[in-house]
Amino acid sequence: MTNPFRYFKTSPEIIRLAVMMYVRFPLSLRNVEDLLHERGIDVSHEMVCAWWNRFGPIFAADIRKKRAAFTRSHTQWRWHMDEVFVRINGEIHYLWRAVDHEGEVLEAFVTKKRDRWAALKFLKKTMKRYGRPKAVVTDLLRSYRAAMRIIGNENTQETGQWLNNRAENSHLPFRRREKAMLKFRSTKSLQKFVSIHSSVRNHFSNDRHLNHRTTFKVDRAAALAEWRQLCG
Repeated sequence: MTNPFRYFKTSPEIIRLAVMMYVRFPLSLRNVEDLLHERGIDVSHEMVCAWWNRFGPIFAADIRKKRAAFTRSHTQWRWHMDEVFVRINGEIHYLWRAVDHEGEVLEAFVTKKRDRWAALKFLKKTMKRYGRPKAVVTDLLRSYRAAMRIIGNENTQETGQWLNNRAENSHLPFRRREKAMLKFRSTKSLQKFVSIHSSVRNHFSNDRHLNHRTTFKVDRAAALAEWRQLCG
């Protein structure tokens, strides 16, 4: 594998730290610049932006590659799907999200509409990567049933009050990031960010509310150690 850091004078450790801070936490580029400055690292917010654009997709792809075998074998039980509107330059777009029964984000996809063909494209994209699920929980949007009828998967759909809270709750970290970033400027930048943000969130998600403090500390340390080895 070609070293992606070969043209950068800054150490890979600093680049990984800056990208993690920007993607993982609801911080602006200037917030990251100030936090790095407190640690004795003098970089501009423009440089943090350049690092994010260059290495964000690489880190996300490396995370997905390492988790691919485990994810595919553990995500075919039940999916939760939901869509949320996002304004881009005053126009409404829709962010579709699929999560598994444990809350791990499987796919995030941006479209201009939320009709049958948008739902169909989203379902095909998710199933191509993870296979067919045993059950799909959705809201009452009719586009889901129309798309599943084409696929031949409509018998697996489940709808009901509060059944889809897991998917709806997965939108909350994105909403916090959207506010910190003062919204998005284009569909391409939104799609790029949500794909990377989902992978990083999956990597550092340790079910803190379910695990004992000791277990949580071990899992957190392991996730951070793996992050520091990305593209190493």
